[in-house]
Amino acid sequence: MAKIHELAGQRAALAEKLSTLVADPAAYDDCKRQIDDVTSQITRMKEAEELQRSLAVPHGVSQAQAEDARADMVRGANIVEVGGTRLARTGWEFDDYVRHARRTSGFTGGENSFRSFGENLVAIRNAAEGARMGYQPDSRLVRASDDAIMTRAPSGANEMDPTSGGFLVQTDFATAIFMRAYDMGELLGRCQKLPIGGNSNGIKIPAIDETSRATGSRWGGVQSYWLNEAGAVSAAKPKFRLIELDLKKLMSLFYATDEMLQDTTALTSVANQAFSEEIMFMTEDSIFRGSGAGQPLGFLNSPAKVAVAKETGQSAGTIQYENVLKMWSRMWSRSRANSVWFINQDCESQLYAMAQVIGTAGVPVYLPANGISGQPYGTLFGRPVIPVEYADTLGTEGDITLVDLSQYVLADKNGVQAASSMHVAFLTNEMAFRFVYRVDGEPIWHAPLTPYKGSQTKSPFITLATR
Repeated sequence: MAKIHELAGQRAALAEKLSTLVADPAAYDDCKRQIDDVTSQITRMKEAEELQRSLAVPHGVSQAQAEDARADMVRGANIVEVGGTRLARTGWEFDDYVRHARRTSGFTGGENSFRSFGENLVAIRNAAEGARMGYQPDSRLVRASDDAIMTRAPSGANEMDPTSGGFLVQTDFATAIFMRAYDMGELLGRCQKLPIGGNSNGIKIPAIDETSRATGSRWGGVQSYWLNEAGAVSAAKPKFRLIELDLKKLMSLFYATDEMLQDTTALTSVANQAFSEEIMFMTEDSIFRGSGAGQPLGFLNSPAKVAVAKETGQSAGTIQYENVLKMWSRMWSRSRANSVWFINQDCESQLYAMAQVIGTAGVPVYLPANGISGQPYGTLFGRPVIPVEYADTLGTEGDITLVDLSQYVLADKNGVQAASSMHVAFLTNEMAFRFVYRVDGEPIWHAPLTPYKGSQTKSPFITLATR
């Protein structure tokens, strides 16, 4: 901070000197370059300090682990988990995300770019209005049908009608919207993410077709032998299957009043928050419960899911210690380190009352030693317990789940297609903006896994059956 103040003083002195050099163009230009250099140094130092503050380091996370997490953030990771503790950016505004997006995506921008998201949206609005009178749109706009990141406009789209083909949101703003969505969400940043190339509408991923760990079934058929001298073996080879992800369209609508369109700062603030939250909510809800028809396939509807049965005589709308114990025992051992509990917030009263019966007494499972006056642990079996809106109501399957989302693959195109129309809400003097985001996802597993020893199948996706 002291160095920044020192540089600021240098800049002020140079600025004062600059006013005396107007008659000497060479000296004036040299002084101006010095001011620009000092300004660049101040900007870089502020960004470095900002990045240091952007990660909250919770209790129990070492400084070395925090530094590794910060390094991952610089490389573009949105969420970093250290020892079961989720580290995320804190206190970032949209402009912070834009700056980070420019650093990590290589966006060059320059004079031929929009200064703010609101200015970008206003240009799209102006293009929609100007098209009816034959005016050319702002040269900084990129038509969705012309850019490699999107496919060609559908049949019937008119090149001169931006309400049909639409325009791409500027790269840095689009990236910032998704970074913010990933930061706000609890599911998105935990998935295995695959970016899709500009000329593709999907991706096919080869996956091992393994449903049993029995000898002869591992890796879908690979087998090893202990051999005597001159012994013979049978040929074996792995069995593969294809995971096919065909991008689905998520369309979001946003209505801006004429007054809001006059204030690009307010428009930037409201629009980026609205789109980030809506994209996050809809995508995460589909990861949780998507049908797979016109939307991603959620783990609740996956054939790989394992639903743990309720206890004999268990009352409706309850969660018992035996339930979570059995859920933990069905979690695939290699997924335990990445697994998290997602719950409906109504489940918390059940968790606080949950006890392990010992003789004629019981020991609280979810409360600390000093009871309700202390801070709840927030973990079960050492894994985070996270309330989410997508979890089902208490007593219904999906109210409490134990999942490893690194076993869920999500493919998307980071390009956002935006179009606008004043006709949708003409009577209320509003402009409608339409955003299209293309994404698909599904669990990598297609069936539970039968263990080498034992009969109870394992999975990275565990639920508790309806009670």
